[in-house]
Amino acid sequence: MIKKIINSKINSITTAALLVALSSLLSRFLGVFRDRILAGEFGAGEILDIYYAAFKIPDLIFNLLVLGALSAGFIPIFTHLLRHEEVKDNQEAWRLASSVINILGIALIILSVMAMIFTSPLIHLFAPGFGPEKRALTISLTRVMFLSPFFLGLSSILGGILQSYKRFFAYSLAPIMYNIGIIIGALYLVPILGVYGLAWGVVIGALMHFLIQLPAVLSLGFKYSFIFNFKDLNVRKIGRLMIPRTMSLAIAQIDLLVSTAIASTLVSGSLAVFNFANNLQTFPIGIFGISFATAVFPTLSQFANDKKRLVMNFSTTLRQILFFIIPATVLFMVLPAQIIRVILGSGKFNWDNTVLTINTLSFFSISLFAQATIPLLVRMFYARQNSKKPFYIGLVSVAVDICLSLWFSKIYGVAGLALAFSIANIVNFALLWIVLKIDLGELDEAKILFSVFKFSVAGMAAGMVAQQMKSIIWPAIDMTKFGGVFMQGFVAGFTGIIVYVLICILFQSEELFSFWDGLKRRLPFKKAPEEDQTEARGI
Repeated sequence: MIKKIINSKINSITTAALLVALSSLLSRFLGVFRDRILAGEFGAGEILDIYYAAFKIPDLIFNLLVLGALSAGFIPIFTHLLRHEEVKDNQEAWRLASSVINILGIALIILSVMAMIFTSPLIHLFAPGFGPEKRALTISLTRVMFLSPFFLGLSSILGGILQSYKRFFAYSLAPIMYNIGIIIGALYLVPILGVYGLAWGVVIGALMHFLIQLPAVLSLGFKYSFIFNFKDLNVRKIGRLMIPRTMSLAIAQIDLLVSTAIASTLVSGSLAVFNFANNLQTFPIGIFGISFATAVFPTLSQFANDKKRLVMNFSTTLRQILFFIIPATVLFMVLPAQIIRVILGSGKFNWDNTVLTINTLSFFSISLFAQATIPLLVRMFYARQNSKKPFYIGLVSVAVDICLSLWFSKIYGVAGLALAFSIANIVNFALLWIVLKIDLGELDEAKILFSVFKFSVAGMAAGMVAQQMKSIIWPAIDMTKFGGVFMQGFVAGFTGIIVYVLICILFQSEELFSFWDGLKRRLPFKKAPEEDQTEARGI
């Protein structure tokens, strides 16, 4: 039974997205639990500033080499080989996978060793506000964390293979294992190793991220080969597609490093506050935006040359993402204090930390719609094997972010970094949409705008009801206690969600019913029809 679940193929985009979203939900909850542990143990102060600064450069290496190869080149080309070589047991596809794993693995080892050697000047460059002792500890933690990109790199190629085969179960478990590793470090290694336990937790999480996917890939028939076929046309094609994608990620990561550098010059704890707020706002983005974009990517690659079906899948997925993101934005706007106090408000995380995080989260929330849909827009370009245009658009948005960060941080402090980030992401979204419109023509805008109108009306009604509900229950609870804050936020938020769903039902929202149908198909007691029209279309 377990083997059947792990190896089951999912052709429906909505069903695949639901599986990835549910696992992402669990992973994000573990991330929230992780942040609560860190906030309660250390507060928004120097230790967490050091931890988050140390995390940035290893994360930069992973994003540059791994995500560039995976999202821009590997999946479309690997999927193409699978589609055309079924009768040959996919030997060419497996040789390609082995070559990419070997080349990427060696590159990650070399780059990580070089980065370990030059950690000191790198930290001095990207955390200029740190004093000597703070900088020395950051350097030590960073060198430990440089072990993680290797495991994450190999794991991401395995994840690309599983996505190409539309096997999403093991792939969806990987982020959960990563967070479990970090939590193990925070709970069990910190008492033994001190703050170094956090760094080793990241390494353990990366190893678990890799190991959880390995059996599922082997079950597909993958046989590892120690080959470095640089002359292979498909390897070279991935390389060509990877270069502009890597450059896009490079400027995006440099953008984050600039934000880190600016935050290091602000009041103590600013970097921790920025990361806490960012982690909270990526909760719905990861669950809905990235999950749907991940699930639809193999289908977009399959229909890259069929504009009608490509746009149909794009429109359906975009509307499904916005169906969830609009109410999430409303709740972040209406209930920021309740969300932050319930999740982070313990131990050394005091009210001043809360206020800073509220302001930062509020500015982040402005661009949730853009951040959640950008992964889908970018994958539309990658599916058509065009990674240059997102790169040029990324250059513009990053330049906007850096300029505005320098300006707004002087006015709003750490919250100004979030405001600059939001404006830049809205610019990124707008430019991606315009260029995609020029490339493809019709993007089903009328249907998308009509759905957005319905979501917006329902969202505004939900926000007003949630706001009113806060005032109604406030006199009956003790807002100085965790239970009181939780009850106020839960009742107000749940009531708002009920109102949102009821109005969407009244509006006959296609996206609500599509989600519900996808959910019912995965329930163990619900037998799916033998021939599902939605799955036949790949939706």
